[in-house]
Amino acid sequence: MIDFKKFEKYSRPGPRYTSYPTAPEFSEEFTQNDLKNYYKSQSNDRSISIYIHMPFCRSACYFCGCNTIFTSKEENKANYITYLKKELNILKNHLNTNRIVTQMHFGGGTPTFFSPEQLEEVITAVKKVFPNFSTEAEVSCEVDPRFFTKEHMDVLKAGGCNRLSFGVQDLDEKVQKTIHRIQPFELTQKVIKIARDAGIHSINTDLIYGLPYQTKESFRRTLEKMITLDTDRFAVFNYAHVPWLMKTMRKFDESTFPKPEAKLEMLKETIDFFTLHGYKMIGMDHFAKPGDELFKAIEKGELHRNFQGYTTKGGADLIGIGLTSIGNGVDYYTQNFKDIPSYEKALDNGDLPTFKGYELSWDDKLRQFVIMELMSNFSLNITRVEKRFNVDFQEYFSDALKDLEDFVQAELIKIDNKKIEVSQTGTMLIRNICMAFDAYLNKTPEEKRRFSKTI
Repeated sequence: MIDFKKFEKYSRPGPRYTSYPTAPEFSEEFTQNDLKNYYKSQSNDRSISIYIHMPFCRSACYFCGCNTIFTSKEENKANYITYLKKELNILKNHLNTNRIVTQMHFGGGTPTFFSPEQLEEVITAVKKVFPNFSTEAEVSCEVDPRFFTKEHMDVLKAGGCNRLSFGVQDLDEKVQKTIHRIQPFELTQKVIKIARDAGIHSINTDLIYGLPYQTKESFRRTLEKMITLDTDRFAVFNYAHVPWLMKTMRKFDESTFPKPEAKLEMLKETIDFFTLHGYKMIGMDHFAKPGDELFKAIEKGELHRNFQGYTTKGGADLIGIGLTSIGNGVDYYTQNFKDIPSYEKALDNGDLPTFKGYELSWDDKLRQFVIMELMSNFSLNITRVEKRFNVDFQEYFSDALKDLEDFVQAELIKIDNKKIEVSQTGTMLIRNICMAFDAYLNKTPEEKRRFSKTI
């Protein structure tokens, strides 16, 4: 029996490590000229992963931390597509867009809030600029079941889509009302059938624990209903409460949140529940069936993590397209403007809409490798790190190893000269464990690095 009360001390602000260094380190000193130079120097042998941000939603879901714009005006969506096309045409002047595309993902906002005809227009524009999609490319889309029809599915399928991720979050009526997202189970059931009937064999559903009024018992009922849909993957996220960034989160009464101890119990029960039903825990928040490629990747130690979450498509340069989109290559991160006027102005001037970015140092790349290995595979081959970066691991990371002693004593990790191994219980605190290797946490001003709590 795990005494989760003891783990409350680990509940502190920390990154989710979809990148390292993390987004607060990005700087406006990184300009479009820096990005153009990186595009020119990129190897033609490296494949491309495309992320397209579709930022619009009909109304706010109060838990959401995404960069979204609420609108009911069709002309706003049509205008946005016009500017996406402008960005694509400017991109091809600076980037070799004939490289192989191994991944394309539509995120939001709500991509399916756009009409089927609008989605088709975007897909056509992307494939005109990036003509060489791999026959094994993963093409995925985030879906709000409240805005999804067979016509959407037909367009996505014709565009090569082979994976869908449906947002659900929670099925409890009181929780749904509080988070401003009424979504009956039957609706989710209906749209997943549409996807299955279209031949989509990789379906993910998103759930969130830690929402207002959630209890271990109510979340268990959500799990029991969702498992009947037999989806291939589940993503079960820890609710990130960041009201200083997202005004809608200020609508919550914080006294209604489950305590850290209760959240850990929810997570432990979730892990046990999915394990019992034949799923494997992947990274810190995903579960997959044994036949899923994520499952196979973690068995081989080949799982990767990026801004799109966990993926098997490593070794690709990520090209972010659209408002706020983030991209990265071997040596850099970059992010587009976050507001429509700045984004449109840059494109009207024929510029890349680069807002800020980051150039990685050798130390950044070393720590990035260590952190992403731990986040993805819950283990680290120290010998491999030493050979790859020509370092003495014990000496270089002496401070980090000292910070990890408490986790060793608590039997959350094991460390020897050859590897670091995270225990099953330790996986629930993987963000805390990785923070020991983060060189920026104590250097960056507090107001610049405000993260959600790890528990």
